[in-house]
Amino acid sequence: MMKDTLSIGNVRLKSHALLAPMAGVSDRAYRELCVRFGAAYCVSEMVSSKALSFNSKKSEELMDISEYERPCGIQIFGDSPECMADAAKRALENKPDIIDINMGCPAPKISSNGSGSALMKNPALCDEIISAVVSASSVPVTVKIRKGWDDDSVNAVQIARIAEKAGAAAVTVHGRTRMQYYKPPVDYDVIRRVRESVNIPVIANGDIDSAKKAKEVMDKTGCDLIMVGRATLGNPWLFEQINAYLENPDNPVTFPSIEEKLDVMVEHIKAMVGYKGEHMALLQARKLVTGYFKGIKGAAALRNEAGRIKTLEDLKKLREKALMNC
Repeated sequence: MMKDTLSIGNVRLKSHALLAPMAGVSDRAYRELCVRFGAAYCVSEMVSSKALSFNSKKSEELMDISEYERPCGIQIFGDSPECMADAAKRALENKPDIIDINMGCPAPKISSNGSGSALMKNPALCDEIISAVVSASSVPVTVKIRKGWDDDSVNAVQIARIAEKAGAAAVTVHGRTRMQYYKPPVDYDVIRRVRESVNIPVIANGDIDSAKKAKEVMDKTGCDLIMVGRATLGNPWLFEQINAYLENPDNPVTFPSIEEKLDVMVEHIKAMVGYKGEHMALLQARKLVTGYFKGIKGAAALRNEAGRIKTLEDLKKLREKALMNC
């Protein structure tokens, strides 16, 4: 199953499992953590092309990339070909390995403005945007899409073909429509149809939450790569598990000890503090640390307390309390 190398354009990957971009989650600290545990590639939180045109400092900070998270892409979104091309040029200043175009975000604040998954309702505009970004970029360009807008407009195959013709180096397909958001089921058959319709790498996305599921999805879709998102929250070890299982399914999947999980939790948030400052990092950490408590005795109470942490010292005390429960 495993190959020595996989590629997106001229970017070589060491394994099949990639980290999905997640707003408010996949920041620099989290990307570095997941690459450390075996993610073959990661993508920034999505960056607004319009905000970049207004020189938004926050948007510019989202594009910061370190050498510890490569290969790494920067994801941009918007509904204007010209603005998206300019955003790609701005992104290139941070030396990403790939530029990724978001055409799959279902959030109302994104899609209601004609961006994200709403673009799939306008294939001609998709073509213009992808072509403009490819022309502006000196690195491979990828596109993240969904099954379609709704069940009456399933057009992932059409958009993938457009992306390939416009010069995209790969396409990621989330097997749900925009109207489904993240509700089951995931349509892996539509991802297979995309895989059979284009000659560029296709990345399968949606509800991949275990090493076994990763292999099942790859077998069912025929995809070159899989992208994992929400299942990695509090569980960056998932990448190691997937990589090991794909190499030899007969080997048992190994899991970290509770102490190791909690140690990595503190390391994760400490890195966030270093990048963002304690106040901002701990506000965001309140929702991020809850995944680390999964399967621990008293997890509900720990998650409740996590919602009130204000300092790194608070988090360390919570870690000690969790260990005492075990």
